[in-house]
Amino acid sequence: MREQLLAAEKVQAIAWRDGALHLLDQRVLPFEETWHACHSAAAVAEAIRLMIVRGAPAIGISAAYGVVLGARARLAEGGDWRVALEADFKVLADSRPTAVNLFWALNRMRERLARIKEGDDPLALLESEALGIHQSDRDANLTMAQLGVDLIRKHQGNQQNLLTHCNAGALATGGFGTALGVIRAAYLEGLVERVYVDETRPWLQGSRLTAWELAGEGIPVCLNVDSAAAHLMKTRGITWVIVGADRIAANGDVANKIGTYQLAVNAMHHGVRFMVVAPSSTIDMALESGDDIPLEERDASELLELNGQRVAAGVDALNPVFDVTPADLIDFIVTEKGVVERPDLAKMTRLMCRKRLH
Repeated sequence: MREQLLAAEKVQAIAWRDGALHLLDQRVLPFEETWHACHSAAAVAEAIRLMIVRGAPAIGISAAYGVVLGARARLAEGGDWRVALEADFKVLADSRPTAVNLFWALNRMRERLARIKEGDDPLALLESEALGIHQSDRDANLTMAQLGVDLIRKHQGNQQNLLTHCNAGALATGGFGTALGVIRAAYLEGLVERVYVDETRPWLQGSRLTAWELAGEGIPVCLNVDSAAAHLMKTRGITWVIVGADRIAANGDVANKIGTYQLAVNAMHHGVRFMVVAPSSTIDMALESGDDIPLEERDASELLELNGQRVAAGVDALNPVFDVTPADLIDFIVTEKGVVERPDLAKMTRLMCRKRLH
């Protein structure tokens, strides 16, 4: 099946070439496919902050390449480049607060930096580490896709209607996708009748990105407003909600795009299974529960305005970007290390002690 999945890869959002990081600008999809080149750590941080690149794994990969760009500039300046590079680590870490993959990737790069010895080529070693992080995420996507399909087949083997929220596809990762990777693989196995996609206000990642990815591969897709999800579960025979994650706490609580929590509540009420698909780099065992996860809030203008034109009454607006789904609402967490059913602290701890499956 792995070869079949590799053959099905069509979308890439991150490319390292000619000494620069090139990002598919996700702010203008699906109307324009524009690549944005980053030549410095500060430019990568800005691209993350502005959501030119988004999705927890993709943010982490981009930050790793940002360290390479920072190191190149600091080496060219001369002096104590390691000390100077700390400023680049900080600007990258400050770009967005919730996705733990960002900090995981920066820690990987910092650990590689600490092992560089006199006489080594630091730039080549840091670049190799960033490329390894990128490839590792792509490989993890393929493993998770296989594990997720096995769950769908095991619990109901015929063609099914699935629902997803936000974008956890190739655009959000280093390759095949997390939640969308499972959905794409399930379609290739003949297990999908239709995919329902929440539009995902206010950035419309569902309608602009997820629907674009699925339609581009000929997968039957239907877009709906976020608030229609419970109605669809009741009337359209949806059997699975499949989402990604930006951070998973030690007890299995999951931070994901705002609106995920209410999907999980509605799924439990309607007897719909709820699957979270994310690499182990998304799991933060240092945080006891979802209450400890920092949740980003963005500017109220994203709700109050459309293309710079105010569309709301003269009121304030609250614009949280993420919410936390409690572990007791989650049926399965799928990672490249394996599957956790009905997650809790003990099960998450056992998972993190394993090696990746492939």
